Amino acid sequence: MPRVIVVGSGIAGLTTALDAASGHDVVLVTKSALGQSNTRYAQGGIAGVMSAEDSVDAHIADTLAAGAGLCDEEAVRVLCTEGPDRIRELITFGVEFDRTDGEFARGREAAHSYPRVLHAGGDATGARIEAALVARIRESSAEILEDTFFVDLLLEDGHVAGALLRLADGAERRISADAVVLATGGAGQLYPYTTNPAVATGDGAAAALRAGALLADLEFYQFHPTALTTADRFLVSEAVRGEGAVLRNSIGERFLAEIHPDAELAPRDVVARGIAAEMAAQGGIPVVLDATMLGESFLAERFPVIDRAVRASGIDWSQEYVPVSPAAHYWMGGVVTDLDGRTTVPGLYAVGEVARTGVHGANRLASNSLLEGAVFGARVARALGTDDQAGWPARPARPFADPMRNPATDAPPFSRGALQQLMWDAAGLLRDGQGLRRAARVLDAWSALPLPTDNIRSLEDRNLLALSRELVLAALFRTASVGAHARSDFPNSHSPLPASAGAEPREVVPAC
Repeated sequence: MPRVIVVGSGIAGLTTALDAASGHDVVLVTKSALGQSNTRYAQGGIAGVMSAEDSVDAHIADTLAAGAGLCDEEAVRVLCTEGPDRIRELITFGVEFDRTDGEFARGREAAHSYPRVLHAGGDATGARIEAALVARIRESSAEILEDTFFVDLLLEDGHVAGALLRLADGAERRISADAVVLATGGAGQLYPYTTNPAVATGDGAAAALRAGALLADLEFYQFHPTALTTADRFLVSEAVRGEGAVLRNSIGERFLAEIHPDAELAPRDVVARGIAAEMAAQGGIPVVLDATMLGESFLAERFPVIDRAVRASGIDWSQEYVPVSPAAHYWMGGVVTDLDGRTTVPGLYAVGEVARTGVHGANRLASNSLLEGAVFGARVARALGTDDQAGWPARPARPFADPMRNPATDAPPFSRGALQQLMWDAAGLLRDGQGLRRAARVLDAWSALPLPTDNIRSLEDRNLLALSRELVLAALFRTASVGAHARSDFPNSHSPLPASAGAEPREVVPAC
């Protein structure tokens, strides 16, 4: 049987591996323990049309609206049309979505016109899905390699031929394969404040970049508006706001209604920037989430995971406000794929957050990420082994040219912390040309250093540095504010098309 290596064990990787195992020799590689992924931490739920009152067309319209004109409409139609069947498949795998009087309990989240977000265990949806899929994959014929770091792709004559791995004991292992599927998730560790786990260092996207694959839309990084201000930046799902909680500033006033008619349920980029602006106006003091009107028993039953985390931080959120601020959450860009996960490198597929399918555009609609992993994971599995060389998408030109730049002579010493702070300051919630150009020079200086690669953390740093350069360059060349990409030097520009850099920057407006 043809061999397929699947890298990553979230919903995208597990779905692909499970569906492919019936006709392929599947090797599933996971960086940590099986089940340690962004999927596990997904609280809000999975969006899908599972009631007669809702419609696929409405879900499509909401997704396109959230994407701010940059979604691929065909990809969105695939996502929303095939989503209900994938949700039903999850149910057959043992995922028990919450019900009320026998009907699915459906929540409403930001930018959805209808309550269509299914949840399991209150706010433990991702963990329940992950557990069900892990149980299934352990029963399958797939070989599972845990605690195994994906170092790089192996290429032969421009075609993917396998993967270079590093085992927990430091030994390297080369595995040949007919195809490699990247399902490695995002890169929240680009930033000092993130809801992502420590494993989210963009390893798959960086390896694809080194292999010559096309990446796109890297400037669109979604910052979740409401993460606890504790060290772990624990996510407080916007489903809490969907149930009626509101945001207040340091003097107790609601402020989002002045920014957007949907107030707390406006698109995430709007809410996140609104919070950052309010914090700046209040001298950096975090805003607060007021969920006191929901009551102690409702909060504990509907949001048991968040309830435990908030109370562990010393806050009785049924009586007190919860301090929150934005944190890096989800990358809309990634490795460019077609509708079956094919990349521009033959033999290489990508699925889930690492992929740029076009379904999210400039701003992901809430709870579409789990759906994307399930829908496109199944499509990748079906496409494996059916493609000849002519079936692969042409490798288009890079969307922008890498200009000649002068590395910064005054760059600080390289460290992951320094890189993360640079990205937060220059390529976070609000950017401008001056800050991005300065960041590009520092990143160029760091890239010229002989950085070590003798341990996994150093390899992760290499990946983060490579992706930082690409993100900053993409942000520099999109001289327009659209979706999650906001330029303070182009505050009223919403053109979806990238343009050349060079406009005179304005002073940077501080973010949180």
